[in-house]
Amino acid sequence: MSRPGTSTRPVPVRAGVTGALAMCGEIDRPTTLTVADLREQWEQHEADVVFDCATNGPQHHAFTGPLLREVVGDAGPAFDPRRRKDRSRFLLAVRGGDGHHTVLSWAEIDADFGNTPILLATCLDGQDLDAVGSQLVVPSDRCGARYISAISSIWIGACRVPE
Repeated sequence: MSRPGTSTRPVPVRAGVTGALAMCGEIDRPTTLTVADLREQWEQHEADVVFDCATNGPQHHAFTGPLLREVVGDAGPAFDPRRRKDRSRFLLAVRGGDGHHTVLSWAEIDADFGNTPILLATCLDGQDLDAVGSQLVVPSDRCGARYISAISSIWIGACRVPE
């Protein structure tokens, strides 16, 4: 169930736009964003990271991009801003172009809780990602499993606890 003004329907990716990601779920402003949008509309942050890749061993990379919390925050998550704890019920499901996906909690990225500087990378090792799509970067992770390439969608919504 969504509050008035929010949408749970998927947002179609712009036809013919490579590397676009759809933001949908319990948000006020469902949208589709390109890597260029992510680069031009939000402050860019840098992260030099090292993580273990199960197939390729240790990886060392420099990423640039906006903070996930700023991009998703601008989409208007449907939590009650007057109730701080309400934010901690929300999850983000991030899907890549290859079908790989992960789930994060809003509390991980919220400045009042975990404050983890997770990026939606627009640049990898000095190369723009416009042609392949943005990448989820979790600098605090030792394992690279939550580094999602070619992000195709981000769903935001509340976790419903079974009765």
